[in-house]
Formats: sequence, C-alpha cells, structure tokens
Amino acid sequence: MATHFGGARSPEPATAGGLGLRRRRAPIVWRALSALALLGMAWIHLHYVVFVGAGGLLEILFLLNAAGGLVLAIAMLATRRGLLRLSTVLSLLMMVGTLLALVLALNDMLFGIQEQLSGDLVVTALVEESIGTVVLLVTTAQVFRKPRLA
Repeated sequence: MATHFGGARSPEPATAGGLGLRRRRAPIVWRALSALALLGMAWIHLHYVVFVGAGGLLEILFLLNAAGGLVLAIAMLATRRGLLRLSTVLSLLMMVGTLLALVLALNDMLFGIQEQLSGDLVVTALVEESIGTVVLLVTTAQVFRKPRLA
C-alpha cells in the first residue's frame, strides 16, 4: 500500500509544494484564536459575577455574556461553511459590543452603570476584548474571503 503525501510533483495545484495544507491551516488557527478570545471574555464576566459580585441587571447581563461567549467559542470550532460565517459575525458583534459597553461604563454613559480603570479586571478586559476584536476581524475576513482560482 503506497501512501502519497503530495509535494513538488503533486498533480493537485492546491497542494503542490505543501502550500495547500498551509492555506487550509491558517483559517483553523484563526478560528482557534477566536475561540480562545471568546472564552477569555466569557471567563472575565463569569469571574466578575462569582468573585467580585454584581447584582441585579448587571449580574444577569454578565451571566448571559459568559454563556454567549462559551456558545460562540464552541460554534467557532464546530461549524462549517454558512454557519461558520454566521458564527464569526455574531462573535465579532458580541466582542465589539462588550468592548463598547465597557468603554461606555468607564465614561458613566451606560444606563447609570459606572466603572473605573482601577476596578477588578477592567484593564484585563479592555486588553483582552481589544485583542479579541482584532482576532475576530481577521477571522471574519478569512471566512468571507473567496478562494482564488488556480
């Protein structure tokens, strides 16, 4: 039984020289990074509710954010094709919305909720959600990019 790995003499142009594997691997890496960013966002919100304590509407919103981040992280890794496009767009919107809500809370413009930079995990959340937004932008662009014809 002979095994063919593709290479310089591969009849398939997408895998000639091993380039096809690299082209297929890059979106998977970005999807994994996106899932990690979503899990980081979810962990921050869950940590805040459990260890710092939030009450009322803020607690409900933080728990929904944590659950949504977990669901979207799973969707980022488990979905294919059309559903992948939907999950990347929803993930990007959630990450941007969460970052925007934190910035508005820092400026006392979010339903009377006020946060300070010295607050627990505020700087961590700003950094994580900013990086997550960039990662999700790249992932979304790759998912919507049309394949090149050889």
